[in-house]
This record gives sequence, C-alpha cells and structure tokens, in this order.
Amino acid sequence: RLIGYENRMLAKEDFNDDKKDAGELGSGHTVTALYEIIPAGRPSIFLKKVDTLKYQQAKGVANSVLNSEWMTIKLRYKLPDGSLSKLMEHPVTYYPNNNISLSDNYRFAASVAAFGMLLRNSEFKQEASYTNVIQLAKTAVGKDAEGYRKEFIQLVKKAAAIAGNAEDEEDEDGLSAK
Repeated sequence: RLIGYENRMLAKEDFNDDKKDAGELGSGHTVTALYEIIPAGRPSIFLKKVDTLKYQQAKGVANSVLNSEWMTIKLRYKLPDGSLSKLMEHPVTYYPNNNISLSDNYRFAASVAAFGMLLRNSEFKQEASYTNVIQLAKTAVGKDAEGYRKEFIQLVKKAAAIAGNAEDEEDEDGLSAK
C-alpha cells in the first residue's frame, strides 16, 4: 500500500493506459514514497477480501526465507512533451542486516506520514500516536538549517494539545506544547 495515496489509486487495468494518469511529478523534482508491506500469506485486516479463484489455481506463497524479493516497484513516466509512457521496474529486496540505520530524512518522512494519518484519523494509523510522532521526529532533526523540522515538532505538539493528548513538557528549546 502506498501510504497517503488511497484516494488516487489507479485501477490495475489502467496502469498501462497512457491516457490515464494517477499523479504528476515534474521534471527535476524528487519524491519519497512510503509503502506498507504485508508479506504474502500473512493475515491482515487491511487486505481486501476477494472470492477464491474458480477457473485457475491460486499461486503458492513464496517461501520468504528463500526469496529475498519483497516486491517490484513499477513506475511509468513520460518525457516532457511525450505521449507514450516508458516503464521502469525495480525489485525491492531484503537482506537481514542488524547494522541498518535509517537516515534522518527517512525517519522524518515517516513521522510526517504518521502525523498525516493521525490528522485524518486514517483506518491505517494502527498504533500511531502524537507521542510516537514527536519522538520519531526528534530523532530525525539532523541538519535543520531553516528550522523546519523543529517547527514541525512544535506543530505536532499543538495538534496533540488540541486533540487532548498533550504532554506538558518543555523541549530542548524551552518550548511547551501548551
């Protein structure tokens, strides 16, 4: 599931249709996409229930221990002034490594995504809380030359106060949520 994109989901049959469009990304811009991955064969309340196949066999679940490939990301793009799209495919693999550390940018993006789910009371928010968002964002401030990340943390504290979830504590800058 592409987090935050539920309202712009493209039908599977429209992915290869160059006349259909699910989103825009301008030339020279970058984007961070956050996906929730539910491994094949694992139960989840978020998976849509579908009828069993009647005229073909269901494919077996890949052995996750032997198969390090989690998913394949497919992206279609058009060149400026182009009318035909080109396909890019990239398999996402997983190799267990306890030394993996997530970048400040990734952790900050994850905190912003969780905050968005809280604000819209998303069915996908699960255990997300204002406290979790603040804690994660604080670990991801990093180089914040313009102060936007610290400002985000203050914004989350204010939202928590409005929602009645504020902790009356001062942060390292001496600012309180209330």
